[in-house]
Amino acid sequence: MGKGVLEVHLVDAKGLSGNDFLGKIDPYVIVQYRSQERKSSVARDQGRNPCWNEVFKFQINSSASNAQHKLILRILDHDHFSSDDFLGEATIDVTDMISLGAERGTYHQSAARHSVVLPDQTYHGEIKVGITFTASQVQEDGEEIGGWRHRSFNQ
Repeated sequence: MGKGVLEVHLVDAKGLSGNDFLGKIDPYVIVQYRSQERKSSVARDQGRNPCWNEVFKFQINSSASNAQHKLILRILDHDHFSSDDFLGEATIDVTDMISLGAERGTYHQSAARHSVVLPDQTYHGEIKVGITFTASQVQEDGEEIGGWRHRSFNQ
């Protein structure tokens, strides 16, 4: 299906729901693609409408054409004196983006809003994310361009 790099541009969130002991929430996001996780910075004192403007990269190496590819964005409220509170999550299916990127060499989806929901599917705000998939191309000698493999030659 696709080999390459999936870039996730975490822009901001709007209308997050949550109640903190002191009234302000300090949200951050854990972005997950399969077993890979990345954590954003904590948007301190930004409350229900935080802005991150951060980019996270995930290595994609999938040969199965029928595999489902999903990004999960879990939003949490950072707490100093207790465990962090779960504010909701958004799931983005990136299967088609990876397929199109593998065909074209790259595929870019401009930043778009996705609903943040709780496990019972109730709406709790939205998160804005842009996504780019760049395929790595394999040359005839086996070295990848734009990928992760590097070949050294012994003389």
